[in-house]
Amino acid sequence: MEFRGIMGGFYRISEWIMRLSVINVLWVICAIPFFFLGLVFLQSQSADQALQTLILMAIVAPFTIFPSTTAMFSVARKWLTGEEDVPLFKTFFRGYKDNFVQSLLGGLIYILIGAILYTNFQFYGNQTGAFGILRFLVLSLTVLLIISLFHFFSILSHLHMKILQIVKNALLITIGNPVRSLSMIVLNGIVLYVSFNMFTFLIPFFMGSLIAVVSFWHFNLIFGKLQEKQQELAEKEAEQQRQQTEIADNPEAAESERKADNS
Repeated sequence: MEFRGIMGGFYRISEWIMRLSVINVLWVICAIPFFFLGLVFLQSQSADQALQTLILMAIVAPFTIFPSTTAMFSVARKWLTGEEDVPLFKTFFRGYKDNFVQSLLGGLIYILIGAILYTNFQFYGNQTGAFGILRFLVLSLTVLLIISLFHFFSILSHLHMKILQIVKNALLITIGNPVRSLSMIVLNGIVLYVSFNMFTFLIPFFMGSLIAVVSFWHFNLIFGKLQEKQQELAEKEAEQQRQQTEIADNPEAAESERKADNS
């Protein structure tokens, strides 16, 4: 039975609320150790306790939050590429299983780079003069890394590549599309701010799934433009090859045509 008018609108809204909440709950369940440590981190009583908890979160992240987030992005990909009615549980856990190893490896790479940047930021933060200015460079690289992380999940759920290629392309897309990347991180920042400071009930039910939808929507726009450019280049190359073939097959006609154009 298909509802129309106002009832149809309410039905569609309730359907999307259900989809987003189900995927978000699955995301939280599959990364319970990470979120538990996150709660401990938020309730830390000292800087040392917070740092120790943060280290534990970094250790468990590649095995928990990275595969779970990749699975969530796999569902968001289906939604944004026209498959709105895919089975939620099946699609989520298939994405979890198929991409587990690569998401784990990607998590290790990002955690390692993040640890290096954090160490450098701490070091340069205690310096003065020119060396002290370098902490702003490290901070900029950290922001770049965070933005590329969203593209990493989108690429991993959408394309088949080796893990180093995925990380490299995530960074290149971030650098090559600053406007889209900035728009994505601003919208995701709004979702995080609202979730943590205004409506905390969004965290277990909507925060992650909304971020996945926003992130993959931006990535899909960028990827579509890249495909258009590649198609245009392929058409130009094909035209050039056709002209070269015609010249090779009939050089006299090509020479006559060239003289006619010059005159």
